[in-house]
Amino acid sequence: MAMRAKIRLEIALIPWCAAAVCLAAVCAALPVQAAQAASEPQAAASPVVLDRAVAVVNKHVILESDLQDEIRLSALEPNRETGGRLTPQQALEQLIRRTLIEQQIHQEDALAALPSQEEVNARLQELRKVLPACVRANCTTDAGWKAFLAAHGLTPQRVETYLRNRLEILSFIELRFRQGIQISQQEIATYYRDTLLPQYKPGDTIPSLEQVAPRIQEILLQQHVNELFNNWLQNLRQEGDVEVLDPALEAADAQNNPEQGSP
Repeated sequence: MAMRAKIRLEIALIPWCAAAVCLAAVCAALPVQAAQAASEPQAAASPVVLDRAVAVVNKHVILESDLQDEIRLSALEPNRETGGRLTPQQALEQLIRRTLIEQQIHQEDALAALPSQEEVNARLQELRKVLPACVRANCTTDAGWKAFLAAHGLTPQRVETYLRNRLEILSFIELRFRQGIQISQQEIATYYRDTLLPQYKPGDTIPSLEQVAPRIQEILLQQHVNELFNNWLQNLRQEGDVEVLDPALEAADAQNNPEQGSP
């Protein structure tokens, strides 16, 4: 399938005079290199692994590295504890949805959706305290947090960017779709009892309902809002240009979005 988006590669051009100097230096070194090549065994050529585009969303390219990054970041999602890591197909679907939302945020210039550094820091501290995998890794300590990040191939900067992005999207969704949605205390208590508590293992330090109630409220809000903006997202996909370039991922994307059809 022909790729409809152009990937711009920035190439640093060497001035002609500098190139001539470099060429002269290379030519002067050739006899020495030839002698070394004759005396040393030829090293096996190492394969070069290049990143590749797997999808294009309104001229925004999603790369294979983005896909792998999304899979690593799924370690920060509480609901992945029992469901395992994201599959590449699930990761791509999340990336497509998020890209469509981010593009809409930028088009509407939704500055009110930008989270403050204090909000990001507060969310990070909350994650380190209550995420089940973090509780087991003792993420409240610097050593435990470092070990958790290393085990999942993450960095503090990447986690902060992830949280900032999530807060921005949640704020935008809340401003646009939350009108009229109310999360009851009974819903929060039910989620705590039936969904969150089973994720902890015997011996884990389990946070109280009061500690995690704001986070549970946010999760439930997302679930309710999903029902409202799924149609909105579907319209964005139909009106936009979403193209999956990887054949295996394309088949999965068509199954996830039967109304969308093949790009």
